Amino acid sequence: MQTTASRRSRKAALAATAATFAIFLSDPAFAQDTSTDADTTAAASDDAIVVIGTRRTDRTVTDSASPVDVISSAELQNQPAANMLDQVKNVVPSFFVGQNSISDASTFVRAPSLRGLPADQVLVMLNGKRFNRSALVQVYTGGDTGLSFGSQGADISAIPSIAIKNLQVLRDGATAQYGSDAIAGVLNYELRGDAGIEVGARYGQYYDKGDGKSYQLTGYFGFKVGDRGFISLAGEFNDDGQTSRGQTRPIAVAFASENPSLASLLPHYPMPVQIWGNSPSQGYKAVLNSKFEVSDNAELYVFGLVAHSKADQSFNYRPSVVGTRNFSTTAGGNVAIGGRSFFQHPYYLTKCTVTAACSTAGGYVQDTNVWNMSSLYPAGFTPRFVGVTDEATVTSGIRGDSGKFHYDLSATLARNALDLSMYNSISPSYGPLSTTTFKFGKLIQKETTVNFDGTYDLDAGMASPLVFSFGAEYRREAYTATQGDVQSYGAGPWAVPHPLYTPAGVLIGTSTDCTVAGSVCTVAESPAASGYGGTSPKYAGSHSDQSYGGYVGLEGDLSDRLSFGLAGRYEHYNSSGSAVVGKVNALYKVTPELSLRGTAGTGYHAPSPGQNNTQVLTTNFRAGVSIQTGTFPVTSSVAQYYGAVPLKPEKSTNFGLGFVWQPSNAVTITVDGYSIKVTNRIFISQTYTVSAADTIALPELLSVGVGGDVNFFTNALDTTTRGVDVVGTYRTELGEGKLNLTLAYNYNKNKVDRFTAGTISAGQIVDAENLAPKHRLNLSANWTAGDLSIGVSEHFYSSWRAEQDYPGQLFGAKWTTDLDVAYTFDDHFTLSAGASNLFNNYPDRIAASASNPIFTITNSTGDGQVYPRNGGPFGFNGGFWYVRAKVKF
Repeated sequence: MQTTASRRSRKAALAATAATFAIFLSDPAFAQDTSTDADTTAAASDDAIVVIGTRRTDRTVTDSASPVDVISSAELQNQPAANMLDQVKNVVPSFFVGQNSISDASTFVRAPSLRGLPADQVLVMLNGKRFNRSALVQVYTGGDTGLSFGSQGADISAIPSIAIKNLQVLRDGATAQYGSDAIAGVLNYELRGDAGIEVGARYGQYYDKGDGKSYQLTGYFGFKVGDRGFISLAGEFNDDGQTSRGQTRPIAVAFASENPSLASLLPHYPMPVQIWGNSPSQGYKAVLNSKFEVSDNAELYVFGLVAHSKADQSFNYRPSVVGTRNFSTTAGGNVAIGGRSFFQHPYYLTKCTVTAACSTAGGYVQDTNVWNMSSLYPAGFTPRFVGVTDEATVTSGIRGDSGKFHYDLSATLARNALDLSMYNSISPSYGPLSTTTFKFGKLIQKETTVNFDGTYDLDAGMASPLVFSFGAEYRREAYTATQGDVQSYGAGPWAVPHPLYTPAGVLIGTSTDCTVAGSVCTVAESPAASGYGGTSPKYAGSHSDQSYGGYVGLEGDLSDRLSFGLAGRYEHYNSSGSAVVGKVNALYKVTPELSLRGTAGTGYHAPSPGQNNTQVLTTNFRAGVSIQTGTFPVTSSVAQYYGAVPLKPEKSTNFGLGFVWQPSNAVTITVDGYSIKVTNRIFISQTYTVSAADTIALPELLSVGVGGDVNFFTNALDTTTRGVDVVGTYRTELGEGKLNLTLAYNYNKNKVDRFTAGTISAGQIVDAENLAPKHRLNLSANWTAGDLSIGVSEHFYSSWRAEQDYPGQLFGAKWTTDLDVAYTFDDHFTLSAGASNLFNNYPDRIAASASNPIFTITNSTGDGQVYPRNGGPFGFNGGFWYVRAKVKF
């Protein structure tokens, strides 16, 4: 809760920011024509040459027919987060990514969204070349990934900000120019090639508990190779600690009260038994960029990236108490919570042999020769899920020109891998034979891409030469899942019920058939590891797809006022057939200060081998009872049993209309509206509960078990996304310094136009339309006077919902404030200090409901949640302070 003083400080900051922008909007006349360094000042990006969204080499942000944002290296590096996902989220209003506190493998590879569309509808590029997909297909079914169900996008967290010259964000469909996936837009990271040395270090931590300690080291070294080339190396190392913003589970409080001598054995003691917060992570990222002129008209280039990260995630607590306990809730009434099933029942160890008294083998004797799970985990256990990601990509090529002909031939090899494992767990159906550590297997994505791009300048007697562009691309991508440990996926001796006998060998029940009335049998325990399931031999293996395509385009100035662009592309995929897409855009200068621009195009996204072949088994909870949830390929007998059909490509139609107003050299305002319709969106189906009859009809369902859930990929949605982007910049002088102001606003509304009833749930639809705030606003001011620099940013997030996790709750609008103060000594040494979420704001707490009762004993949900699990639009960790040092020569 905020104090009165903090509220007053907050109001003062808001008033100052509002007053600054009032000056910006009301009186641009006193703007000075100042020049700034594009590498250190975001405002200078108005005049930056854009290389995305066009094949011309003379386009800037203000005369591009498609909306492009250019974000400087400094703006990315000055963010307090080490993860590129969070850096982009802070500066691009239409970019959304959840915190993903406990969301299976989606915690290790978070899926972002641009304009409310999934990660694999956003094309990511390095130096204008396609960046490969992650090995993870997003199958987690909670609200954490509600905007990216079923997607397989690039993992931009592998990109180090110190290696970036700038980030160009094309907010426009560009499939006709760059191929499949560029439906929502393009992120192009231009790599640095300047000469010099730069070394930096940052330390920070969160306010409230002093947790989440974060260390980052960065380095850059670039040098010229004679007067014909350069080589640059850049790298980052980060070590981020765990945060905890939940309470312990009510059942853990009961256990500690009833067993005080065992309380210290509770997982994570004295912290909550289940951690809701950031997972501890550590990793490094490194980039090579190089170029060498082999002649006056040609140059060779090579660039590449390697990255490695390891994160250790808390999973759901499995309590060891026997029986149930009643807990009161804030709404009145009691809720019964008990221990997990494998703690409730003994594992009988004496097998019944075939004798005169015991006529049927395969049962167990109900004697004292038993094993109890509490002997291994007296206080219960919380599995720890470990994800290790590795990224490697390299691109080499040659580009040059011969008169009016310009060419670029390149090839890219890439590999992304996610190695999943778990410790502090058990495979329940193996009982005392179970291990506690499991290897689930690796997921591997490999891609090979060969590109040829050419342009030819045509003199047609118009205001500029017409640029005729053409090119071709070949791609091969392969998705591999390696086999996990047998116990990670297998069904052990106690996976199915067995009849029970007395020590004398007499049958206790009336039948050895455990499915009929009157039988007395052992309890069937879930197959696979508790928490996640490894890849079985049936679903291990590699799957690949190949595609080829070609494009043509024409751009130019028909007059001093009118510019246009046309593009068409043909692509063929072995798995999903062919597509033809096109795009047209234009810019008209009404006056020297005001330009109108518009775009229209079609798009295409082919289902990836990963989307067609992913199989995952994970443990979820329903009413406090653990169940297995299996995601199966659409080609599998399980998915087809529930009605799955082969995946089709996603197709889109997009329109954009806006204007650019530049009344002076110091002021730029762009406003762009857009509409994107996507048909046959690839999504995750709702879950289907497995019955006993289902397992009889299809024995393979025993891997999930009776009461478990099944889902699969489907093209069951059509959506329309409409919105508007507003970007304004203003540069002036204030006192003895220079003041740069930026406004960035996004309104975005997703609407589900069509869905397949019975396949998509109502909660999934609500999340697709409302998970991201519809309104985002960033206001930032940077004042530099000599060696001193002060930056303030204000962020607004409108209300949002997470229906699958918190039915009926609307999470309210919030403001957060960032502050950074830096001072440079002797031109080379810079010290800075600052805070993200300066006034320590949190999302709304979870409200009590029938599905999420708030327990009086902990003032939290039954699993310890206090704030929404996905973190909302800015996370639930609260304020973060940091100090940073940098040396640059």
